[in-house]
Amino acid sequence: MTIQVTGKNVDAGDAYKSYAVDKISTVLEKYIGPEISGHVRLEKDKTGFRTNCSIRLRTGLLVEAHGDGGDAYSSADAAIDRLEKRVRRYKRRLKNHHNGRDHDTFGDESFARDYTVQVSEDEDNGPTPEHPMIIAEAERGIRALTVSAAVMQLDLSENQFLVFRNAAHGGLNVVYRRHDGNIGWIDPAEEVADKRANAGELQTS
Repeated sequence: MTIQVTGKNVDAGDAYKSYAVDKISTVLEKYIGPEISGHVRLEKDKTGFRTNCSIRLRTGLLVEAHGDGGDAYSSADAAIDRLEKRVRRYKRRLKNHHNGRDHDTFGDESFARDYTVQVSEDEDNGPTPEHPMIIAEAERGIRALTVSAAVMQLDLSENQFLVFRNAAHGGLNVVYRRHDGNIGWIDPAEEVADKRANAGELQTS
């Protein structure tokens, strides 16, 4: 098991590193096994500490969890507790639906640019710029997944949405968190297929 521990705006000392790695290792070996890699990042701001955990499973799925606290150790406890709940839910789903076998893996990965665009609340009577102001830029991986794997990946992460390539037809899909706690699924290919089918029915009628 390889888990890297780093700090942002704070030095993640050896004591914290050992504490976090030991607790995470105990959780993961209980549910997953030892062949796991991941990253733990400790952050400090004006309000306290946050521990971010990102663990890559053998299937390729990424489990993410964060925790906040007044000190580094309490933030680690909160993050690892959340991580354990997600890993336990993941294993339960595998057992319930696939007899305990790892079933969904990531397909080939492509990449897209991920931009953060600045939104100004000031009204300006001048013309609207053709291109918005980009204040951050990153790279987002887009993998081929079944819908069930995409839903599971989103549920295991801290993200609000996931863009993926539908393994059934190769088109881009999106799953996202709804306000009611469920997960929504957008599949443009289904809409296109329905329109084509309807058009064919009109032509033959």
